[in-house]
Amino acid sequence: MFKLALRNIFRHRVRTSLTLAAIAFGVIGLVLSGGFLRDIFIQLGEVLIHTESGHLQVARAGYFSYGSRSPNGYFIEDPSKIQDAIAAIPEVDDTMDRVQFSGLLNNGRSDWPILGEGVEPAKEAKLGSLMHIIAGRQLAEGDTTGLLIGEGVAKALKLAPGADVTLLLNTPEGALNSLDFVVVGVFQTFSRDFDARAVRISLKAAHELLGTRGANIVVVSLKKTSDTDYVAAKIRALVDKQKFEVKTWVQLNDFYEKTISLYDQQFGFLQMIILAMLLLSVVNSVNMTVFERVGEFGTMLALGNRGSHVFRLIMTESVMLGIIGGGLGVVLGTVLAEVISAVGIPMPPPPNANVGYVAHIQVEPRVLVVGFAIGLIATTLAALLPAMRVSRIHVVEALGRNV
Repeated sequence: MFKLALRNIFRHRVRTSLTLAAIAFGVIGLVLSGGFLRDIFIQLGEVLIHTESGHLQVARAGYFSYGSRSPNGYFIEDPSKIQDAIAAIPEVDDTMDRVQFSGLLNNGRSDWPILGEGVEPAKEAKLGSLMHIIAGRQLAEGDTTGLLIGEGVAKALKLAPGADVTLLLNTPEGALNSLDFVVVGVFQTFSRDFDARAVRISLKAAHELLGTRGANIVVVSLKKTSDTDYVAAKIRALVDKQKFEVKTWVQLNDFYEKTISLYDQQFGFLQMIILAMLLLSVVNSVNMTVFERVGEFGTMLALGNRGSHVFRLIMTESVMLGIIGGGLGVVLGTVLAEVISAVGIPMPPPPNANVGYVAHIQVEPRVLVVGFAIGLIATTLAALLPAMRVSRIHVVEALGRNV
């Protein structure tokens, strides 16, 4: 039957070629659009990881829910113990402490509310590989009075590298404390809101300002982002669940989860549209082919073949069309994806972002399988009704078409 079905497919080469082209173009569209969305997800995730959150964060229980209001109440007194335990996990690249605080930044003329971080400069510079320094330089280990500010802070207070500023904040005991700093650099991240309030100082300077030696967060950097959930589970098994909580970068970035959900819904709708278009494109060709061959099927019935045999033959032909067309679409889509990725697609900054990026087409097995499956399903469904009608036709009526 397969040999006969293959011969029947290529009896009408022009019509078959048009049908295969329709299937292939639909699959190519799915491969390219799906790969484009996957690239958005990957690039957005890596930007968030390597500018703000890291792969994982460990903090005192309740910090991620309430710590932004009062970070002073959620200090880890001896974070080195947690760091040492986490660093022993093979998939971990590095660990670092962060101290979070809020306060006012003064340039001698006006104040600006800020959200600050005390960081380990060398480790943060390595983690923050996608943080763009647009003026000046990164914080260095010796910058005890150095200050790194977001682009929005720099514009609001009209600051540039070398400017003198004063940072005023509350200590954990409730007293006011201030320290003079020199701006060493201005950074730009993916998020405009983050840049509008963020400043960074060295961990030593943060300890001096706050009068503490602890940390609010232990940030974990991994060798591979794909290991995030696995390492998170291992860390949760290492720490006291009553005292500490572990969050992945996805959980820390609510914007990412909402964006993924929105784009997934849009891509699902696109898949339905392409499935419907393929059905409409293929069903006409299949109908014409099947009903032109009614006389041929009548001869098969007259020779003793059952209607079920005719049905299976038509469905086999359609399935083979779907396999060939879907396979062509996957191959051509993969080639086009590689070509487009080599050139790159310049993209403007997303909403609420500062920086544009160059998009690519990610070739992933899941996207290829989905594209191939939709091409095959559309072709199979398009042949189902015509095959049922012809298989039930009376042999005399079918033979009459040969006249």
